[in-house]
Amino acid sequence: MRRKEPLYRKVNTTAHGVHHGSGPDYRSRRVKAQESPLAARMVAGKRRGLDYTPLFRFLLSRVGQPWGPTLKEAQSRLDREAPIFWIVARFPSEEKPYVRMGESSFYSGLYVDDGGLLQKVDPTLSESSLEPTCRCCTHTFNGKRFTRAYKG
Repeated sequence: MRRKEPLYRKVNTTAHGVHHGSGPDYRSRRVKAQESPLAARMVAGKRRGLDYTPLFRFLLSRVGQPWGPTLKEAQSRLDREAPIFWIVARFPSEEKPYVRMGESSFYSGLYVDDGGLLQKVDPTLSESSLEPTCRCCTHTFNGKRFTRAYKG
């Protein structure tokens, strides 16, 4: 049986002008391993260079389908479970019509209905419903460019 592709991709973290929170602050805190083996480790919890766009597209393609099998497949194709719940609300109080990922990427907010099916919080929302927050960026909603112009 062939293993399916992961629902995330690695992005170029060494590109010129791309800063991911690393640099001299870490270098200046390093000490020799024999002085303190724990001090030489990088800061735990920092995850850089992963793009979860394939996960968000996968979840959007499963709207209207049972949540159990969808969750199980997503978990098997991810490095960790947390990004699933960036877009899927765990509780009714967390439901949002859309979720902003990064500076200019927006996705439909999702939830699991009483019948156990994955649903959009606001199915009427589209790329023509939202307005860009600035003129310089290309704003997208579920991977499609906003159709409304910036009205700064």
